[in-house]
Amino acid sequence: MAKKPDRPVGPVVDPLPPGSKPDMRPLHGQWVLLEPVLAAKHARALYDSFKDSDPDGHVWTYLAYGPWQSFEQFENWLKEREASRDPWFYAYVRRDTGKAAGMGSFMRADAPNGVIEIGHIWMSPGLQQTREATEAIFLMIRHCFDDLGVRRLEWKCDSLNAPSRKAAERFGFHFEGIFRQHFIVKGRNRDTAWYAMLDMDWPKVRKGFEAWLRPENFRPDGRQIAKLQVG
Repeated sequence: MAKKPDRPVGPVVDPLPPGSKPDMRPLHGQWVLLEPVLAAKHARALYDSFKDSDPDGHVWTYLAYGPWQSFEQFENWLKEREASRDPWFYAYVRRDTGKAAGMGSFMRADAPNGVIEIGHIWMSPGLQQTREATEAIFLMIRHCFDDLGVRRLEWKCDSLNAPSRKAAERFGFHFEGIFRQHFIVKGRNRDTAWYAMLDMDWPKVRKGFEAWLRPENFRPDGRQIAKLQVG
């Protein structure tokens, strides 16, 4: 009897992922601090960060929530985020002002397989395109690989969200494809663009972030001198 051909399988994973999930520890940077969201502490600053500077609600175009008609509505929403565990929500607090100006989360944690996603990311107009904004994402990526020991970090966004897709590529995520008709968001179809970064990518990405974040890479007004290079 002829021998059946061997079936190909993937390589053995050794060591296995540690199975860690976010523990809501603060994440410390030079220009920004990431703190677990607390409505009593962060709600007013977060609301003020966008209520006048984003009157048309562009911050919320591709998110499943917002804009809000009042501070009370936003505060109640934030209390729900505070209580959530997966997603785990963080506030982005600028060190120069001591005020929160954006948020993000760790989500869809699959600890046994070493996979996690960062998402629900929004930044007020004053935080967008700043070194604080980039450092906030770096702190989240670093926490995933260095503290949680993940093998795969995911970034997903509406396929029409050009700024988010550009950011994913700038930060070193690799495009993996489009999931068609993935969600219905605010009554509209959403095709989702999938991006990922693997543990084997992280050393080179980390080196690029750390070089870019050196204080000497910024002018007195905070503008960058050299662009972020993680590829």
